[in-house]
Amino acid sequence: MSLPTVRFKHARFSARFPEAYRYSRSHYWMAPVEGDPGLWRVGFTKFATRMLGELVDCEWPTKEGDPVEPGKNIGWVEGFKAASDVYAVMQGQFAGGNPYLKQDACVVRTDPYEVGWLYAVRGEPEPDHLDVHGYIEYLSGIIQRMAEEGHGEEGAPED
Repeated sequence: MSLPTVRFKHARFSARFPEAYRYSRSHYWMAPVEGDPGLWRVGFTKFATRMLGELVDCEWPTKEGDPVEPGKNIGWVEGFKAASDVYAVMQGQFAGGNPYLKQDACVVRTDPYEVGWLYAVRGEPEPDHLDVHGYIEYLSGIIQRMAEEGHGEEGAPED
C-alpha cells in the first residue's frame, strides 16, 4: 500500500489502515477522490473483509444520481463466508459501484483500500464518522468483546 498507514495489532488480527481516510462504526472506510471535489469512494475495512471472506459477487440496485443517506440499503455483496447488505455511510448522491468488481470481486479482500473500493458518492461522510485513531480504538473494543464472548481464539477474526 502506497498510502501512509497506521498499524493495528490485537490478538491474532493485524492490519494497516490509511491514515487520511474516515471510518464508520459499521466497518466501512470513506476517502475523497483526488481531483474530483465532493466525490468520495467507500469500501470495507480489512476487519470487514476478514469477517466476510472472499467476495464473489455484488449488485447495486441504487442508480447513479439517486439520493443516499447513512443507513440506507444501497446494494449487497456475496462472499464465501457470508452475504451482506451494503449500507450508505455517506449523505449525497450515489455515483456508482466499482465496475472492476464485476471482473474480480476478490480485489475487495486483497486490495481493500485502493482498487477494491465498493461504491462512490458525491456528498459527505456520515456525521459520526471516525478518524483512523478513533476507528482503531473502536475496533480494539470490538475484538476485546469478541474474545470475552469466546468467538475464536482471542476473539480475532482469522483469514
